[in-house]
Amino acid sequence: MKLKITLITFVLCVCSSINAQEISDTSFGKGMINFVAKDSSFSVKFAPRFQVRSISSWDHDGDQYGSPEHNFIVRRARLKFDGFAYSTKLKYKIELGLSNRDISGANAYNRNTPRYILDAVIMWNFAGNWELWAGQTKLPGNVERVVSSANLQLIDRSLLNSRFNIDRDLGIQLRHKTKLGVDFLMREKLSISQGEGRNVSEGNEGGLQYTARLEFLPFGTFKSKGDYSQSDLKREQKPKLMLGITYNYNQDAVRERGFAGDYMLRSDGSLYETDQTTIFADAMFKYKGFSFMGEYAKRTADNEIATELDGVTPTGDVVLTGNALNVQAGYLFKSNYEIAARFTTVSFERITETLPRKQYTLGVNKFVVGHKLKVQSDISYTTINGNEDNMTFRLGFDIHF
Repeated sequence: MKLKITLITFVLCVCSSINAQEISDTSFGKGMINFVAKDSSFSVKFAPRFQVRSISSWDHDGDQYGSPEHNFIVRRARLKFDGFAYSTKLKYKIELGLSNRDISGANAYNRNTPRYILDAVIMWNFAGNWELWAGQTKLPGNVERVVSSANLQLIDRSLLNSRFNIDRDLGIQLRHKTKLGVDFLMREKLSISQGEGRNVSEGNEGGLQYTARLEFLPFGTFKSKGDYSQSDLKREQKPKLMLGITYNYNQDAVRERGFAGDYMLRSDGSLYETDQTTIFADAMFKYKGFSFMGEYAKRTADNEIATELDGVTPTGDVVLTGNALNVQAGYLFKSNYEIAARFTTVSFERITETLPRKQYTLGVNKFVVGHKLKVQSDISYTTINGNEDNMTFRLGFDIHF
């Protein structure tokens, strides 16, 4: 409660101080508050956003589909602040989550408190094409995860992402970009992080997490960073392609999915540790309203089954290992309506005793002001182990100031 009051007070103080600042021209979708200090020593852009969803789901009972289950949710409700401090080469980003899904995950390792902080990171362009990032933010993982949830082509991310992504963590990142020709660009991203996900406050229980990513853009950069925004809203007049590969090594991981999942706790209170490795290969392509994204993910672990100190007795925790493939494509009409489709298949190692599944999704979108104001709908058909199935229809809208 105290934190919520503090947030509200902070926003009101920012609003009341506008008259003392030089405000830059802005419009819907470019920040509710956007100003620079009179001496140009810092800037702040404040942009709230939220997503509201309606979800209807039908399970197949072997003969026919049963009665639907309905759910209305505020999927995300967030406050985002970004700008520069002291110099335009020193940028920052703070993003806070307020919805139930944003703040869930309290446990003993974050003092059993809501996880309000999504991003709190500084980005220092210390020389040429070199940047040093420090704080909590997304790791350079699969492209679908790094794409903001505000810029998705379908209602939400795929099964590949929910089972195998590496998400946010606390640490440092080193980023660099290199020209390999007139248009050909290569980007290198390295990260060392705590390895247990966001908002951990009680120390590092396992080892560190190491991530490396290479990206190749043979036809040059996308308009408006479109390689990390789904749908071809800029209608690229020349083909644009990004190819990426990521390697992630979580040493002595203590959670079932590295950054997330249950802590693998033994009966004596100690934590089971095992090395986990995740690789991603992905691509993003756009041309004249057509967009395509493809991803492959694979996670392995030294020992998937967590055991007690005797090395034999299972604790009941299992590292989620396996692989997944996700492909999706869409076409944006000149009316700013879009049709999109996605196919995802997820397979798990037999030792995990988790059944494989396939999902087919078809979506229709209407972009009013790009991703900043849009209405989306999609319908998904999911099969589990080839015989259990489910139909889910989702309708939602996004507003992003």
